Amino acid sequence: MLSDHELLRYSRQILLSQVDIEGQLRIKRGKALIVGLGGLGSPVALYLAAAGVGELHLADFDTVDLTNLQRQVLHDTASIGMSKVDSALQRLQAINPDITLVAHRQALDEDSLAATVAAVDLVLDCSDNFATREAVNAACVVAGRPLVSGAAIRLEGQLSVFDTRLDHSPCYHCLYGHGSEAELTCSEAGVIGPLVGLVGSLQALEALKLLAGFGEPLIGRLLLIDALGTRLRELRVKRDPGCAVCANRHG
Repeated sequence: MLSDHELLRYSRQILLSQVDIEGQLRIKRGKALIVGLGGLGSPVALYLAAAGVGELHLADFDTVDLTNLQRQVLHDTASIGMSKVDSALQRLQAINPDITLVAHRQALDEDSLAATVAAVDLVLDCSDNFATREAVNAACVVAGRPLVSGAAIRLEGQLSVFDTRLDHSPCYHCLYGHGSEAELTCSEAGVIGPLVGLVGSLQALEALKLLAGFGEPLIGRLLLIDALGTRLRELRVKRDPGCAVCANRHG
């Protein structure tokens, strides 16, 4: 049940007929893994904590740097040099002391990633490199967990949801294959702060829809964001029946 305190704290989203008390209870029982606590992970963690997701797993092996503060709004100047996970713990506990926060300060290897993904209801990939995205996707396919994937660089953003429990859903590998050797990071190519805030906020929204069970998640669709022209475009994404990662999944 929800306490009187929780009914008041979450009253504005409980008022939505699509959420209501039952949806809030699902959110409270929900467990989510956030991979990366940078530009994308910041709004994801802030909004999911504020919304009352019952258990948040926070994974990042990096420390806060001065150059992060232009866009990584989870951290502040006093956090410089601190583990991003520890910085996040302080901020999120202050926002909502009623939820459980689980820290993963070390890089997740294949075994620990598999175990962590299996222990949650969904995963949000907020990382900034292709190798991590591929590893997270593979773990989600094996465990049968939905993956909310976001990316942003320069003035362009992308967002999609992959849920291979559904026969028609592609996985990340269906869309991107083996990636590109010329992959750039924000430290090399740059990025505008509000863009990662936008993509991360949309990731948090997709996660809440999946946890509470309302709306139409972005499954089989890729949202492209052009920040320079303030334009959104949507592409249909089909499952690859010969995908090396998800072709043999159990649906």
